[in-house]
Amino acid sequence: MNRDSSISEIKGVGAKTEELFHKIGVYTVGDILLHYPRTYIRYPEAKHVDEVTDGETAAVLGRITKTPVVRKVRSMQITVAVIGKLGVSMELVWYRMPYMKNNLKVGNTYIFYGKAVKKNGRLTMEQPAVYSEEQYRVMEQVFLPVYALTNGLSNNLVTKTVRAALGDENLFVDYLPADIREKYGLCEYNYAIGQIHFPADMDTLIGARKRLVFDEFFLFVLSMQYHKEKRAREKNEFIFADDDFTERLIKQLPYELTGAQKRALSEVKRDMRSETVMQRLIQGDVGSGKTIVAFLAMADAAHNGYQSAIMAPTEVLARQHYESYQELCRQFGLKFPVVLLTGSMTARQKRLAYEALEVYPNAMIVGTHALIQEKAIYQNLALVITDEQHRFGVRQRETLAAKGTEPHVLVMSATPIPRTLAIIIYGDLDISVIDEVPARRLAVKNCVVDTRYRPKAYAFIENEVKKGHQAYVICPLVEESEQIEAENVTDYVKKLRAGLSDDITVGLLHGQMKAEQKNRIMEQFVKNEIQVLVSTTVVEVGVNVPNATVMLIENAERFGLAQLHQLRGRVGRGDAQSYCIMINCSDSKNAAKRLDILNKSNDGFQIAAEDLKLRGPGDFFGIRQSGEMEFLLADIYQDASVLQQASGEVQKLLKEDPDLSGENNERLRHYMERFLQERNNRLNL
Repeated sequence: MNRDSSISEIKGVGAKTEELFHKIGVYTVGDILLHYPRTYIRYPEAKHVDEVTDGETAAVLGRITKTPVVRKVRSMQITVAVIGKLGVSMELVWYRMPYMKNNLKVGNTYIFYGKAVKKNGRLTMEQPAVYSEEQYRVMEQVFLPVYALTNGLSNNLVTKTVRAALGDENLFVDYLPADIREKYGLCEYNYAIGQIHFPADMDTLIGARKRLVFDEFFLFVLSMQYHKEKRAREKNEFIFADDDFTERLIKQLPYELTGAQKRALSEVKRDMRSETVMQRLIQGDVGSGKTIVAFLAMADAAHNGYQSAIMAPTEVLARQHYESYQELCRQFGLKFPVVLLTGSMTARQKRLAYEALEVYPNAMIVGTHALIQEKAIYQNLALVITDEQHRFGVRQRETLAAKGTEPHVLVMSATPIPRTLAIIIYGDLDISVIDEVPARRLAVKNCVVDTRYRPKAYAFIENEVKKGHQAYVICPLVEESEQIEAENVTDYVKKLRAGLSDDITVGLLHGQMKAEQKNRIMEQFVKNEIQVLVSTTVVEVGVNVPNATVMLIENAERFGLAQLHQLRGRVGRGDAQSYCIMINCSDSKNAAKRLDILNKSNDGFQIAAEDLKLRGPGDFFGIRQSGEMEFLLADIYQDASVLQQASGEVQKLLKEDPDLSGENNERLRHYMERFLQERNNRLNL
C-alpha cells in the first residue's frame, strides 16, 4: 500500500464506506492522511455529582450502591443506575444495553462520561461511556481527533481508517532539505503526519503543526515564484486608445469615487496600455467599491473593441453582477452587449451565450466556473477578472486567461491581508490597494454580548424586519455535535421559527446542501422572500443583499477576526444603518480581548494587523480564518512568521537553482507539482 493506493485497500473500507469518503474528498490513502482533524477534544477532570451543571459534558465519579434495574418499555430494554448522595444524585440510562446490569458491580467506583441534562428535577446522563478510575486516568492524557464528516460517516470510523493507514509507516518521503529542517527545528514529515492525527501531548501537536504549516507555505510560495520566473513577461498584443472615455463615465456616476478607487483604476488602465500584459491584484476591504472599478475596466476594454470576462465565486453573485452591469450600461447609454454564463443555465441559454461570444467582439461576459469550460470559445478576449482570488487558485485563472491571446489578468480580493504578507502570497501579481470606504456608506454598528442578550437580539431582528429589512444569523455548525458545544443551523432555525412572528420567513443554508438548493435559497433571500437567513459561513462571500441590516453571529469566539469581518461585510451595503451582534459564549479573557478589536474597528486591515499581534502558538483550535487561500492547516494571520521564513528559504533556493534542476531539487520539484495538483483538486478544478 502506498499514498496513491485506493482508500478501499484499507481494511474495513467497503464499497459504501468508500462512497462516503469520496463525499469528503478522500479517494486515496494519501488523502485520508491529509484529512487533518478540525479540532481535538480532551477528557475533562472527573467530578462528583454535586459539581456537575445542567447541559455540561462531564466525567462523573460515582459508586454503585444498588444493582442497576432493567425495565422494559414497549419492546425496548432500558437499564437504569443511580449514583450520588441523598438529595444530590444522577440517573444513568442505557438503551438496549441490558448487559450493563452485570457489568456494573455493587461497591465499585466508576467514571461515567457523557452529557448531563436535568429531567424532572434530576440530572440524567444517557448512554454514558463507563471507565475504571485507572482507565480514565490514561484517557485524560489523550488528544482525541475530531474530523469533518458527512452523513453516514462517523468520527470513530474516520479515526480507525486513519490509524490503519498510519500502520504502513513512511508512506511519505521527506523532501525538505535537511539544513532547512535543522535551521527551524522542524520534525520529520511522517512523524508530523502521525502526530497531527494522534498527538502524544500539546508540545508534539504544536511541533507537528509547525512542520506541516511550513510545508504548505513553502510549496505554495515555491510554486508561485517558480512559475513566475519561468513565465517571461508576455508582450501586450492589445491596442488601447489614450482617451478620456472612463473619465466621462465617472462624471456621470451619481456619487464621487474615492481617491483609492481612482488610483486603482488608473493603475489598471496604465497596465493595459503598457508593453507587457497586466497581472494585477486589487485588494480592497469589504464595501470599498471594487465592483465599479471592475466594471469601468471592462467598459474600457469594450470601448476599445475587446471582450472582457469576470468570474464570480457563486451563481447568485454572477447574476447580480450581470444585472448591475446591464443597468450601468443603460444609465451610461452604452450599447455594449452583456452576456451571462453559469452552470445552472439551460442548454438553450448556454447555446445562446456561446453564440454571443462568437458574434460580439466587445462583449462584457459575466459568469462562474462555466466561463472556463471547453465550449466557451472567446473571439477577442483582452481582459480577465476573477472575483475573490482565494476561491479559485492560480491554475484556474490561468485556464480562463488561456482562452485569449494572453489577456490582461485582474484579481479582486476582499481579504484584508497586511501588505507584507500580501506581497508574499500574491507574489506573481502587482498590487493595488483600495483603502478608503465610499463616504455614502454608513459604518456598521457593532456589539459583543453574552448569551443572556439573545432574547433582546431576537426582538431587535423582529423590529428590523418590521421596518422592511432582513437579517443573517450565523452558526459555526451544520448540526449538533457530541464533541463540540456550539450552536448549529439545523436546531437554531427551529428555535428562531418558534421565537419570531409567524409572518417572518426563516430560511436555512449550509455548505452540505447541493449547489442548486443553495442558489435557490440565496435567490429567495435576495428577493426578500426569506427575511431571516440562518446559515453557516457559506455566505461569507458571493452575495450582495443591500436590504440586510442585521448580522447576528453565534459563538463568535470560534471564528478568526478576519472571517468575522468578512461576515460583517454582508450587511451595511445599502443606505440604512446596519448592525453586527457578536455573541461570545466563552469565559476566556483572550476571546473577549480579540472580539473587542472587532467591536471597536470596521477597518479590515487594522483588524488583521491587531489579530497578528494577539495570536500565539496555542491559538489554533476553532479560530481558523475560513481557509484563506485554501490551505489545509496554515493560517496566513496566525502563522505569519512561518510564512515569512518559508518565503525567505524559497528565495534563497531559487537564487541558487532557478530551474530546480539540481540533483537534490528534482524530488522537490515533483512534490511542488503534486502539491499544486492536490490543491487544485480541492478547488474543484
